[in-house]
Amino acid sequence: MPQNEYMERHRKLHGRRMDHEERLRKKEARSAHRASEQAQKLRGLKAKLLNKKRHAEKIQMKKTIAMHEEKKSKLRKTPDVPDGAIPAYLMDREGEARAKALSNMIKQKRKEKAGKWSVPLPKVRAMGEDEVMKVVRTGKRQKKAWKRMITKHTFVGEGFTRKPPKYERFVRPMALRTKKAHVTHPELKATFCLPIIGVKKNPNSPMFTQLGVITKGTIIEVNVSELGLVTTGGKVVWGKYAQVTNNPENDGCINAVLLV
Repeated sequence: MPQNEYMERHRKLHGRRMDHEERLRKKEARSAHRASEQAQKLRGLKAKLLNKKRHAEKIQMKKTIAMHEEKKSKLRKTPDVPDGAIPAYLMDREGEARAKALSNMIKQKRKEKAGKWSVPLPKVRAMGEDEVMKVVRTGKRQKKAWKRMITKHTFVGEGFTRKPPKYERFVRPMALRTKKAHVTHPELKATFCLPIIGVKKNPNSPMFTQLGVITKGTIIEVNVSELGLVTTGGKVVWGKYAQVTNNPENDGCINAVLLV
């Protein structure tokens, strides 16, 4: 093993801390205070280097803001000199054009794309780690309870193999693993039992998404090849996203609505 990969190996074996995301968020929030303290304390060459770096960052930020503002602004066209005489009411009028680089067609496509992902359940109740996972105490070191058993429905994929029990940090019980979902097509007003391809996003935590935990509001990808959906180019649609609309742990099955 290369010398510099011990951190990655440790992360693979034992995972991250339970509060890793929260610590990152707090560290980022404190960064402004730390930068301010540095700017006040540093002297000499280090102060010059820091000021140069901050100056470059501020210029980049101003350029970005100006680019966004330019999209909304209007620019005057250079007046085209007409061949013949023009009417008096057009003498002082100059042409206006949007300074936006994108054409109307692209803007329309963007609007359609934004509307496409308006989900049936925009807000869901937040679930903490203590609600989704149960602490497992095992082995001789009872005080160091680092194992967790997931108490919600999960999806693990086709070729999934468990780690050896000694190294398995997150236990996903077989009884709570799910392979199919009851997906309702909103336009056809029909429900189909479709195989799950993967978990796209769990709104509660990126860690739950990685573990394949399925709770209410989770976006899953389902195999819709048997529905016979076709794209405008004539290709058969294989996978589509759907949002889970029920609490699977209460009902024992997954009900979802297709995002069309």
